[in-house]
Amino acid sequence: MLSSGQIAELRAAVGADGLLTERAQLQTYECDGLTNFRVLPGAVVLPRSTEEVQAVVRICARHKIPFVSRGAGTGLSGGALPAAGGVVISLARMSRILQVDLANGYVVVEPGVINTQVTERVRAEGYFYAPDPSSQSVCTIGGNVAENSGGAHCLKYGFTVTHVLALEVVLPSGELVHFGSPTLDGPGYDLAGVFVGSEGTLGIATKVTLRIVRRPEMVQTLLAAFDSITAAGQTVSDIIAAGMLPSAMEIMDRLAIQAAEAAVHAHYPQCGGLLLVELDGPCTETEALMREVQALCRGNGAWEVRVAQSEQERAVVWKGRKAAFAAVGRISPNYIVQDGVVPRTALPHLLSEIDTLAAAAGLRVANVFHAGDGNLHPLVLYDRTVPGQEEAALDLSYRILHLCIENGGSITGEHGVGKEKQQALGAMFAEPDLATMQLVRCAFDPDGIANPDKVFPRPRLCAEKTGPYVPHPLETAGVAEFF
Repeated sequence: MLSSGQIAELRAAVGADGLLTERAQLQTYECDGLTNFRVLPGAVVLPRSTEEVQAVVRICARHKIPFVSRGAGTGLSGGALPAAGGVVISLARMSRILQVDLANGYVVVEPGVINTQVTERVRAEGYFYAPDPSSQSVCTIGGNVAENSGGAHCLKYGFTVTHVLALEVVLPSGELVHFGSPTLDGPGYDLAGVFVGSEGTLGIATKVTLRIVRRPEMVQTLLAAFDSITAAGQTVSDIIAAGMLPSAMEIMDRLAIQAAEAAVHAHYPQCGGLLLVELDGPCTETEALMREVQALCRGNGAWEVRVAQSEQERAVVWKGRKAAFAAVGRISPNYIVQDGVVPRTALPHLLSEIDTLAAAAGLRVANVFHAGDGNLHPLVLYDRTVPGQEEAALDLSYRILHLCIENGGSITGEHGVGKEKQQALGAMFAEPDLATMQLVRCAFDPDGIANPDKVFPRPRLCAEKTGPYVPHPLETAGVAEFF
């Protein structure tokens, strides 16, 4: 619990209007998009500048107060879950686009800028910001950086880390550092790459330099209806095998389609597997490739193939897919979104195994996924009011993650580990691997106050040696020599 003196210091750092301490106010921040875990913070601060963030972090460092930085709270792994009695640093007020440099292809933003606002700012000049998480209309760049968010178009354009050129970061000590460079491939260690995806455990980004790219000459979006999700998945494999690289390939199953239709009326056909394919590039090339995609779809049994004829039609097609997570609330009172990844070739087997596990648990699973890169988003549906269902749903979601590991995949593609997947991380990596990761964390945060008790399977102190094994050479060298 924070003392009155510590509260007074925080108030002096951000002003009375930048500090929340009343229980009713704090409850807004007790969880992120994963509502299964809830913790009440001791205080919430809303800084307006890098200097105020530094002042708050220095107070936390001086008193060894744990802190958690927070964007829009749309994360789905409990990454922004507060530390009990600690401080939540909300970056919502740091929402300015500071610089637009079209000649060099980048923009500089504060962490509270909404994802879509970047593209809106440069659209008229023919540019866009590529990473597009489903929550892009509300999620913030700071949160995207923390989780290394992806989205439908990551297949061709890459994840957030591909588009972050430089960062201004407040370390857990309160020190201000700069990683990366607006120029491509700067010299030295890629500390910007280390920081992106670190889930708030290494510090707080207060300015982010983002790469923007030219809008393609043509964009075409296809919708194809199949009797089964397996046929849709085979089409994805055939498209990649043909040497094409679509900007996006998404698959939705019957349950997900029903939910999206109920929510946004995207005019999807009711089918076993719906495939969305988007191509972009020069007009002649895009049109030729789209004809080839249509032929592959029909060859795999697609009984409806539809190409959007206008920007408005494209927007409607994508509205249904983007709304899928929230739309599931139309068909189930509660659900858990998972985020495993497997090689594309393993998709049919894994989906079959998920069906078997769901039937054994007596639960339904709606499947929505980035088919091009094997990033699954199974939504486990349940009713919290039915005794035992929430526990069964959590168990099923964890079993799905272990299936992903067994099939050569990963426990997360873009949602992060956070609180939810900590134990699964232990199943994916051995103790020497985890110990080496801990060395990185300790180099940035020796006191362990930045988003503590996240990511790793169990609490770890920077001084401890973890596990009965022969130490890695980096560990025996010590943290100071590691950097």
